[in-house]
Amino acid sequence: MFAARDDNGWVGFWIFAAAMVVVAIGWVMATPLTFRHPRTVQRVGYALIGPLQRLFEYTNFKPGAFTEKDISPYFWHNGTYPESVEYKELEKNNFVDWRLRVYGLVENPTEFSLADLRDLPYHEQITQHFCIQGWSGVAKWGGVSMRTIMDIVKPLPEAKWVVFYSLGPGADGGIYYVAHPIQQMSHHLTMLAYDMNGEPVSYGHGAPLRLRNELQHGFRHVKWLKGIEFVAHYSELGSGYGGYNEDHEFFGRHQTI
Repeated sequence: MFAARDDNGWVGFWIFAAAMVVVAIGWVMATPLTFRHPRTVQRVGYALIGPLQRLFEYTNFKPGAFTEKDISPYFWHNGTYPESVEYKELEKNNFVDWRLRVYGLVENPTEFSLADLRDLPYHEQITQHFCIQGWSGVAKWGGVSMRTIMDIVKPLPEAKWVVFYSLGPGADGGIYYVAHPIQQMSHHLTMLAYDMNGEPVSYGHGAPLRLRNELQHGFRHVKWLKGIEFVAHYSELGSGYGGYNEDHEFFGRHQTI
């Protein structure tokens, strides 16, 4: 069945084949342009579909849609893993000396140890993770709601974006970071997770702490967190496009589920 054709004839097949030829020709013609002018394509693409993507950021994800029986038996992890001396020393000491620095446009800049975070009200959720590569998985995350963190540090009115920095590098080297709209930090499913499925988050999944922002694809859930900065805009960070992959891989700024 294709293009409203639902019979035993070949018309639907040939319409489908012709459509695929048009798609293939368009792809071949567009490829040189994207290779020569990737930043322009990124900007035009964002201007065309960015407003529509932003609308989906306000989808009401319902906690409790998944239960423990839905938890995936294997939850894939990827990214460029931290291999620095700094990280290895922290890991060797079970992250006792690790600190999460929360700073920038806030009234009360604060450094949290892992013990400090565990002393805060516990937040738990079972949610589905969506990778931009196409796979997904369900897990139970435990930790601290970003609402709780913001209640402590008290963002200033001019803070519009929240930047998460990783102890792990990006694929091309340099600090991996992602900027999120501050409105999403108040979402009931945005949290800092130090537990996964009832155990401390593993090395591959972002130990000792990772972001969970269920409005966004997985590559924006920064792992191996070391800092959170509240800023007016991300234009002066990296290449100015709102994240490491946006700077280096020409991703769009909004990767809404």
